[in-house]
Amino acid sequence: MLVDDHSIVRNGIRSLLEQVDEFEIIAEAADGEEALDKLKTNQPDVVLMDISLPGMSGIQTTQVIARLYKNVRVLMLSMHNNEDYILRSVEAGAQGYILKDSSSDEMKKAIRTVSSGEKYFSSPVANIILNGYMTQLKKTDRSSQMRRSKLSKKEKEILHYLVDGMSSREIAERLQLSVRTVDNHRANMMRRLQVKNAAELVRMAVEEKLL
Repeated sequence: MLVDDHSIVRNGIRSLLEQVDEFEIIAEAADGEEALDKLKTNQPDVVLMDISLPGMSGIQTTQVIARLYKNVRVLMLSMHNNEDYILRSVEAGAQGYILKDSSSDEMKKAIRTVSSGEKYFSSPVANIILNGYMTQLKKTDRSSQMRRSKLSKKEKEILHYLVDGMSSREIAERLQLSVRTVDNHRANMMRRLQVKNAAELVRMAVEEKLL
């Protein structure tokens, strides 16, 4: 299925893809709502999706498709070589992203790749995704370091036992403290790390490697 609000673009893509025996265009749409309506009766392997659509954007449409049609894969085709658009498209569930100035051979390769269940991103897009991922890792690492610095040695020790599944009483006996003291340490950790309960505290300790 081709989804683009410019008929001249759809006609150009159709003309290109119809030259390939293995490709069949079974539907076209000029906006997201029309695409979702046609998906009720047409189940393409791949939706070639523009981002800038009137009304519902290509990213919003992709989110709906990813939720309702698990076997339909979305390949974004856009003029936007923009980190925000690219990362939001991936988060929405797109299996690929290529630029409108890509060669016809790359478009065909991208469609084949996405149709087979794999992901495809043109080189500039892949670099942006990698850079965004690395930046996020650095931010997460800095955030974890800041959270670790908020914990005292005793609190880290108590948190270690909480992660192991021990109760306040068991921890108190292990560290020769009162149960009230252990509970106070736990409450202080939850307040400083801004979590609501012990389960969230343990999950943060594991996910962000606070120990």
